[in-house]
This record gives sequence, structure tokens and C-alpha cells, in this order.
Amino acid sequence: MQKTTKLRKMIAEGLVVAPFCMNAYQAKIAQLVGFPAVYMTGFGTAAERGFPDVGLITQTEIVQNAKYIANAVDLPVICDADTGYGNPINVWRTVREFEAGGAAAIHIEDQVFPKKCGFFAGKQVIPMKEHVEKIKAALDARRDKDFLIIARCDALAVNGWDDTIRRCRAYYEAGADMVFVDGIKTMKDLEIYARELSDLPRLFNGGRLVRPTLEELSQMGFKIFITGSTNQVVFVSVKRAFQQLQETGFVSEELMGTPADHEEMLNMLGLPKIYEMEKKYAVKD
Repeated sequence: MQKTTKLRKMIAEGLVVAPFCMNAYQAKIAQLVGFPAVYMTGFGTAAERGFPDVGLITQTEIVQNAKYIANAVDLPVICDADTGYGNPINVWRTVREFEAGGAAAIHIEDQVFPKKCGFFAGKQVIPMKEHVEKIKAALDARRDKDFLIIARCDALAVNGWDDTIRRCRAYYEAGADMVFVDGIKTMKDLEIYARELSDLPRLFNGGRLVRPTLEELSQMGFKIFITGSTNQVVFVSVKRAFQQLQETGFVSEELMGTPADHEEMLNMLGLPKIYEMEKKYAVKD
């Protein structure tokens, strides 16, 4: 079964939980522990290149990261496609590139370019009708009917709920498979999101500010839950390890893990398979 079809099937059966992954290594760890899908974070993709998430990463860079992740795991990969990197024609090419790269889904937001992370101050949004045309272009571009086009709306922090609801309905009517209101910072807003758009397929981006249980999200009818705390976990964990290394000259077993953990990591990366291939393709005397 194709990854796009697999994702559609999982959504039809219930809530899909996909952790933020900034690279293929993290995606392989997510697969190792049993997640059904992964989310390629735009924030993390920018952070891994040393930048904040403010529109400095190009389409080429983010599509390349999506390819690495999609090739590394057997799971559907949901990707942040920012604003689509331009006008509807740019969006058309962006969809083709992500689809060819192995992604199962992308979300495209209605911010002006350069964009900002959904939780940063100073966001601006384009007119609703402009984003409707972007959604139409995205739908025209996809070759696989199961490739998921998610319309992300960033209007909540800019214009409030009335405009956000109006936009989400317009994007869905234009043909988007799902809507995604970003910048949810309170349980009250999450409840409004679930209630006012209860008839639409919805994605929720969770993290430190709003932390509903998986059962609550399922009861609210959400289809996809992407959670971004992993970006912070990486920062804190590596920072602590480096501080210890600087102070003592080594990293403790508590932070580094056991020899069994090291072996599990090498197995996850496919080292045993490499050894098998070395034997198979060795020149025989």
C-alpha cells in the first residue's frame, strides 16, 4: 500500500499522532518506538540549518529534507510546505516536488511571505481569495489522488475567530482535504476550533501551551495530531550533554545510555544490513 493511501486509511479509522521530526534520524527513532506517521517540522528544518522559522528556508532545502525523511522510514510523512513559496504557480511546483519526494501530505498556509512560525509575533495573512487559488493550484498539481492537501490558516492571531472560521470553510469548499488552524494557545480556543469547525476534517498542532489527552482530541473529532515538543527536547538534552562534557570531559551513562542502547541505534540505522551486503558483494578469489 502506498504511504498516501495508508495515511488516508488511518485517518478514516481514527486520530493519527505524528511527532515533529527535524531529520531522518529522528524519524527513524519515531518509527522504532511505534508511531504510525511522522511530521517534518518547518521549525525544526530551519533550526537544523541554524535559523529561526521566519521564511529563510527555501523550497529546495525543505523538499530535500522531506526526501531524506521519506526514504528513511516506512511511515507516511506529513510535511510543512510553508506558504507554498510564492503564488499559485509556485504552489503547483511545490506540490509536484513534495509528491515526487515521497511525502504523503503537506500543509500550505495563508501567511504573507516571508512567513513566521505560527506561534511567533508579527504574523500577517494574505487575502482569503488568494489562498483559495493556491489551494486550487495544489489540487490541480497532485498526481496521486490520495496525496493529502491540508489548508493551514494563520488568521487567528491576526484577525480573530470569525475570519478564521470563514477562511477555513472557504479553503475546504475549494477542495482542501483538511484544515489546520495554527496558533492555538488555550484550551478555550481548542474547544472553539473543535466546535465551530466540527463538520470539517481538522489537524491540531500541540505542544507546551495546550496539552489535551489523546482521548480528548479523539472525542473532539480531530484527524491528525502533530506535536512539537521534540524540538525543545533536542535542545535541552544536547545542551545538558555538552555542558557535562565541557565540565567533566565525558558524558555520563545516564545521558548517553547503555551499550545496549548503542547497539539498538546501530541496528535502527541498518548497520547489520550493510555487513550482509559487504559479504554478498565481496570479490571472491
